[in-house]
Amino acid sequence: MSQQADGGFLDFGVAPSIPWPPIVRRIQLRLDFGRSAILIAALSLLVPWAFPLYLRAAPYFEDGLLGLTQEELHDKLGMPQAVRHRQSALRIFTYYPITNRSQYISVVSPENGEDVYTFKRDGISIRYSFSFAVDLNDQSEKRPLFVRLVDIEVSPAVPMARLPSLIPEFHPSAEPASPAFRSNVWVLLFKGTPSPEARFIIKERGKDQLDWTLTYQLFSLQGLPEPLTMKAMIDRVEIGAQSLQLVRLRQQHTHEALPNPFSPEYAQQLHLPTTPVKQIPLPKYAE
Repeated sequence: MSQQADGGFLDFGVAPSIPWPPIVRRIQLRLDFGRSAILIAALSLLVPWAFPLYLRAAPYFEDGLLGLTQEELHDKLGMPQAVRHRQSALRIFTYYPITNRSQYISVVSPENGEDVYTFKRDGISIRYSFSFAVDLNDQSEKRPLFVRLVDIEVSPAVPMARLPSLIPEFHPSAEPASPAFRSNVWVLLFKGTPSPEARFIIKERGKDQLDWTLTYQLFSLQGLPEPLTMKAMIDRVEIGAQSLQLVRLRQQHTHEALPNPFSPEYAQQLHLPTTPVKQIPLPKYAE
């Protein structure tokens, strides 16, 4: 046998091809399919880790704000005018201009700050402050922040009836059966159906055993009248998520149930004549 050819015996470009039997081709096809299945399974485990689902965050409710990442919030509203940090439970804040954000982050962790936006609508000053939540299982240096609460301050205070025209995100239900509660300084309105995803932004213990619904809580610094009317003066609104189960089971003494004040039926009820309260007769004493 001559070995004068340019290639040796292992040069497949020179040596003639040897046809594989059909059984061998079937076995190799099965092996290739098995390797592909293993590769796909491995990628399905790695891709969620490399590209977390929260990078595609979406709002949980119709307000369009709760659940957004901070980056999505900035895309929607632009950069905030300031960042503030709560100093105590008595609503005492320190404000930092957005130009000093690096100085702020050096003092306070980013998730403890609130992005602040100010607007002027119909002669009323409106200030939005956004509080954030983080994924505690994410240990990365720049973990995403998610909107968990929207605090809206109105100055000067306005009648409750004006709020929908001043705050576009405020859409209270008009259904008479929509749950509503009150105290002497606030009104709590529930709206829509619960969202399982909203549990992520809740700090309450046992949150996984409860349902969380969009709520609007209206505050009055000077107190609410009795009976409540649409002329009640409101100076602050909180958009958040609360549990109707929690209110009904554990907070009956602080949350007084009432008909939905934004329903047409409530307005008609206010105009009904009231039965005069029967006075207790006073004893007459001889002089």
